[in-house]
Amino acid sequence: MKDGRIEIDNNRAERSIKPFVIGRKAWLFAVSTRGATSSAIAYSLVETAKENGANPFFYLQFLFEELPQRNLEKNAEFEDLMPWSKTLPKNCYIQSKK
Repeated sequence: MKDGRIEIDNNRAERSIKPFVIGRKAWLFAVSTRGATSSAIAYSLVETAKENGANPFFYLQFLFEELPQRNLEKNAEFEDLMPWSKTLPKNCYIQSKK
C-alpha cells in the first residue's frame, strides 16, 4: 500500500489468462495432474514471454534449441534463458512497428 509503483489491481494478469479460462472446456487432454501441470508450465512460459516483450514462438524455438545443450542439474544454467534476460537473441523480441 505504501509503494506507489505497485498496481492496485490485477486486471493485467486477469486479461492474460482470459483466453485459457474461456477455452478450458476444449482442453480435455489435461485430464490428469501431469497434463494440467504441463499445460500450466507451457501457458506460463508463453504469457511471461509476452509480458517481457518477447515473441512467444521465437522464444520457445530458442528454448527448445538451447535446453538440450544445458546441464539440467544446475539452476544457474537457466538465468540467461529467462524471458527478461538481456542476452536473448534479437529475433526473440517483438519488433515494434514504426
